[in-house]
Amino acid sequence: QVQLVESGGGLVQPGESLRLSCAVSSTAFSIYTMTMTWYRQAPGKQRELVAAITEGGRTNYANSVKGRFTISRDNAKSTAYLQMNSLKPEDTAVYYCNAKFLINDWWGQGTQVTVSS
Repeated sequence: QVQLVESGGGLVQPGESLRLSCAVSSTAFSIYTMTMTWYRQAPGKQRELVAAITEGGRTNYANSVKGRFTISRDNAKSTAYLQMNSLKPEDTAVYYCNAKFLINDWWGQGTQVTVSS
């Protein structure tokens, strides 16, 4: 019903930036009504919330990324973004996009972000 496709991951050095994108496609639901969330999971660790943005534009961030990451959405393009600045090695993880509407939620396949010198 809903497909999420993440892109934009890669290998960068500490201090550099990346922008992740999450493209939403659906014949039944609209991104306009969805809360969009980015999660990440590092090797050997639990998946954790990174940033979220509601359908009304309210945002929430993990303390570890506040001031460095920015979540945004472009409903006309059915896409959510995660701008990541001042990347650190501890940001290395697979980043997943999640879309939620009422009791429904959907996940993307994930995109790898590696921060290493």
